[in-house]
Amino acid sequence: MEALLEKLSKIGIIPVIRIDDAEKAVPLARALLEGGIPCAEVTFRTPQAAEALKRIAQEVPQILLGAGTVLSPEQADQAIAAGASFIVSPGFNPRVVRHCLDRGIPITPGCSTPSDIEQALELGLEAVKLFPAEPLGGLEYIKALAGPYTTMKFIPTGGINAQNLVNYIKFDKVLACGGSWMVNPELINAGNFEKIKTLCQEAMLNMLGLKVVHLDITEAAKEGNQGTRGYITLGTNSPFRARAYFERMGLEFKEEFNGFTVRLIQNP
Repeated sequence: MEALLEKLSKIGIIPVIRIDDAEKAVPLARALLEGGIPCAEVTFRTPQAAEALKRIAQEVPQILLGAGTVLSPEQADQAIAAGASFIVSPGFNPRVVRHCLDRGIPITPGCSTPSDIEQALELGLEAVKLFPAEPLGGLEYIKALAGPYTTMKFIPTGGINAQNLVNYIKFDKVLACGGSWMVNPELINAGNFEKIKTLCQEAMLNMLGLKVVHLDITEAAKEGNQGTRGYITLGTNSPFRARAYFERMGLEFKEEFNGFTVRLIQNP
C-alpha cells in the first residue's frame, strides 16, 4: 500500500474515467501517458469497465491502473482479474475494504465523515478518498478533518477541476486529486484523444506551477569558456512532483541541464 501511495502522490492527478466502449480504452491510456499523467481510475459505471481495464493492463502497462466505483467484493475480484493495481470505492463498505486487504490489493474507500475515517484507521488505512469533495466543503473541510486525524492522507474527488486543483494539491495532507475534466466522456466517445492529451498536459503543468525564479549566467559562460554555464532556480508548487514529472518525461533530473545547474524551490 505504501508503495502505491507514493506513486500516486508523485503523479498528483488521478483521471476518473467512464468507458462506454472498450475499443477506446487503449488509445485513451496512451493519451494519458503522452500527456504526462500515467494513471487511470476506470470506473465500474458501465458494462465495459472490466474489458477496458484488461486492455489497458495488457497494452499500456506503464499506466498505474485502478478500478473505481467498486461496490462489492465480487466487483473487486473482477477488477483485480482484469489487471487493476488498486481499488477505489465511493463510500466506506467494510466488506469491500476487508476483502481487498485480505487479497493484498490496495484500496482507497470513499469517506465523508469522521466516523468513516475512524473505520479506515481501524483497518490500518493510510489514505482515503474524500467524496464528494466540493459539496462536502472542499479544502476547508479537509483541513478540518486533518486536525484530529493527523496521519491520514486524502484524495479529494468530486468537483475537482482545472480552476481549483492547485488549491487542493498545495495542502500537504492531500495525496492526489481525482477528477474527470481532462477525460470527459464526450471526448472519449468522439475519439478526440489529442484534446485529452492536451488537457492532461495543461493539468499537470498547472498543478506543478513551474516558473523561472532566478537565472544567473556565469562570467566564464559569458566569455565563451567551457564549464558551468550558470544557475537556474525553478519555482514549483511541489518540488518532489516536479522532479518525478521530469523523470517521467525522459529528462533524467541530475540537477543539471545543458550545462546549467538547476534547483527546485517551493513556490510561496
